[in-house]
Amino acid sequence: MHIYDSAQKTKLPFEPIKSGEASIYVCGPTVYDDAHLGHARSSLAFDLLSRTLKALDYKVTMGKNFTDIDDKIIKKVEATGKSMEEITTYYIARYLEEMAALGVQRADIEPKATESLEAIEKMIQNLIDKDIAYVISTGDVYFDTSKDAAYGNISHRVAEDEDAQSRVVHTSEKRNPKDFALWKACKGNEDICFDTAFSRGRPGWHIECSAMIEKHFTGSEKYSIDIHGGGADLLFPHHENEAAQSRCATGHELSKYWMHNGFVQIDGEKMSKSLGNSFFLKDALKIYDGEVLRYYLNSVHYRNDFNFSEEDLQKSKKRLDKLYRLKKRVSPGKASLPNKNFKKSLLDAMGDDLNISIALANIDELISITNDALDANPKDKGLKKETLANIAFINTLLGFGGKEPFSYFQIGVDEALKEEIETLINERLKAKKEKDFARSDAIRDTLSEKGIAIMDTTEGTLWEKA
Repeated sequence: MHIYDSAQKTKLPFEPIKSGEASIYVCGPTVYDDAHLGHARSSLAFDLLSRTLKALDYKVTMGKNFTDIDDKIIKKVEATGKSMEEITTYYIARYLEEMAALGVQRADIEPKATESLEAIEKMIQNLIDKDIAYVISTGDVYFDTSKDAAYGNISHRVAEDEDAQSRVVHTSEKRNPKDFALWKACKGNEDICFDTAFSRGRPGWHIECSAMIEKHFTGSEKYSIDIHGGGADLLFPHHENEAAQSRCATGHELSKYWMHNGFVQIDGEKMSKSLGNSFFLKDALKIYDGEVLRYYLNSVHYRNDFNFSEEDLQKSKKRLDKLYRLKKRVSPGKASLPNKNFKKSLLDAMGDDLNISIALANIDELISITNDALDANPKDKGLKKETLANIAFINTLLGFGGKEPFSYFQIGVDEALKEEIETLINERLKAKKEKDFARSDAIRDTLSEKGIAIMDTTEGTLWEKA
């Protein structure tokens, strides 16, 4: 396995802290609103990483957090009148539901900031005791970036302008312009506050992930985890600040490797709510099946920016359709073992920093070769069993191809039409039993006019949206 390390800006062999194991931590969502395509892209990228490492026989431990304390959440509380817990519980459930629709496997560890306050306070106090963090008159606690000689080694850029640092609080009491808040003291009669030795308040954004990682992962003397991942927008300042505070608190590096996925754009423009073009995942899932979206969003290498367009999505779906047509051709049946050369070709591609383009090209080639072989010998049972096994391996590794093929081709048909189709199929079966073949053929023609193709099998009449 080789992966591109964002900090060293090069592709490196994956050499884990513990032989045969892989620990991964991915920055999850701030749960104050619905998930968008940017959230989906990041989740899918690191789901592919986890699946690939598992297929290469690593024991994978995946962590993904939920930021459930944040100024944006507090604003939502004020705007809605709902409690923080109501809001965050709702959006966490929605997020998990939508990720499941995309075939994203649940993380092994899913910590919340509200459940990590003791660990957060402990880490901040450690930094204060070392004079690496300091408390100002308001009760806010800041990290002194001048005390970390390695600050900037992750992103290789340090902004002098504090406005460039996301979620930075302005104050003249900061020792250095680059210093960032570890703890924000509550002002006035704020309700969402937590007591600590240094002040009553709430944690800063960056400290949450560092504390969660130290709480849940054992690591080694050199590193806390193997791989830290997230969107490219998190490289600076979030991951830079995480690395700095963890380094100073623990005496070792936070992560051995840093991986970042590219942005999502819509028609060439970076997705941003401020630009008014954010595409919520829930809206996409109303129109397209989760597996179709998964295939499409994973069709571009994870490090590249992704330009979302419905035209390209439709092309991507047609590519996935070919796999399901092949599966339909060899179904039903029992799978044997996947072809060794094909399996190796997929693992080699994905082991090369998740080279999805080569993997998908190998699948396209397999579909073409298998269809030609079945044309020559339609009754080749061995080939059919191997093909089912190949598709099952594709599903395990890449997360698509696992649906029953006729069900896949029924996606997008509304319930009313489904009922009408089933009624017509039953009428046709009755007509065939009564040897009324003219009526049977007429019903088939009616279904065809509605864009529905049917197939008589030993398991009954199956249908699909043509």
